[in-house]
Amino acid sequence: MAATPASRPAPVLLREDRDDVTTLTLNRPDQFNALSEALIDELAATLDAIAKEPGVRVVVIRGAGRAFCAGHDLRELRTRPDPAWHRDLFARCAAMMQSLPRLPQPVIASVHGIATAAGCQLVASCDLAVASSQARFATSGINLGLFCATPAVALTRNLGRKDAFDLLFTGQFVDAERAAALGLVNRVVAPDALDTTVAALASDLRSKPREAVRVGKALFYRQLGRPLAEAYADAGAVMADNLLDAEAIEGIDAFLEKRKPRFRR
Repeated sequence: MAATPASRPAPVLLREDRDDVTTLTLNRPDQFNALSEALIDELAATLDAIAKEPGVRVVVIRGAGRAFCAGHDLRELRTRPDPAWHRDLFARCAAMMQSLPRLPQPVIASVHGIATAAGCQLVASCDLAVASSQARFATSGINLGLFCATPAVALTRNLGRKDAFDLLFTGQFVDAERAAALGLVNRVVAPDALDTTVAALASDLRSKPREAVRVGKALFYRQLGRPLAEAYADAGAVMADNLLDAEAIEGIDAFLEKRKPRFRR
């Protein structure tokens, strides 16, 4: 009698490509999609690949099961009490988070359930975020004696200083409406409207001229940390170059001629 082949473990990250939109699903539902070493590495490799794929216009990140992402996998961290390994893991995770604003395509976080610690960091690192009204957010490591240091980097770049301090040092959960008021998410919708709202936003973004999105996103993040005069100088140069792009010429001519632009797909 032939032996039954061993079942393969489920992939920790799922990818679906449809209509120029790539959806990445964190696929560790039993662990609330905690960011294990394998998931961090798979996300990093997939995002690096997508950056080189002009056919991808928008990226959506979501979670399987009951949660978006519960942060780092604390069980895995405790089984490897090696400071060198911990530093390397956090460096790899930080590199993955930093790749999101560098990606030429807009990235939308589609958030349901909880987004805690590094999961909250992942939301903050995406360009846009849409949350179910049942979503909840926290950087609750402080309650375990572990300050959410790396999530703090992303939060302090999304929220006001006192709001970020409040979240990081109380460890309290906030609901989706409060997260929107703080600037962590863009839209809050009913749970059954989350997928359709994200799809509509992705469709709107993918309809925009590709080059304007690419140069615009790069400039958006690049100018944030610059002195005002340097930011304007950079932005002016980008705008002057953008004016010579074929799609910008078509868009301006269409506006002047009172017709719809015929952009390349």
